[in-house]
Amino acid sequence: MSQPRRSFCPIARTLDLIGDRWTLLIIRDMMFLGKQRFEEFLESPEGISTNILTNRLKLLDELGLVQKQPYSSHSRRMNYQLTDKGKSLRPVLKAIIAWGLGQIADTQIPQGQLPDTHDPDYRFQ
Repeated sequence: MSQPRRSFCPIARTLDLIGDRWTLLIIRDMMFLGKQRFEEFLESPEGISTNILTNRLKLLDELGLVQKQPYSSHSRRMNYQLTDKGKSLRPVLKAIIAWGLGQIADTQIPQGQLPDTHDPDYRFQ
């Protein structure tokens, strides 16, 4: 898939792929919360709409960050899983989480949703 190119800058090019307000949240849900199904992504507190979610999952699949597989006899029901390329975003998400916790007042990880970053054994496994 060919993406428009604003420049050759790696920051600009990366933001062209994953810099919208939803893509990294979908990856977060897959990576840290184990979500795999369309309905599970809709349950996230940020409230993504179905048409945006459909668009982003399709884009993530086309970019090779996720792969989809049918999970029932109904051909439209899919499980989405991160590929190795998608999993390679883990340090990026860890850095965003750490920065947000350290720099934005009243930011916290909801209990039971993501690992406790204040725990000395915290590793985002």
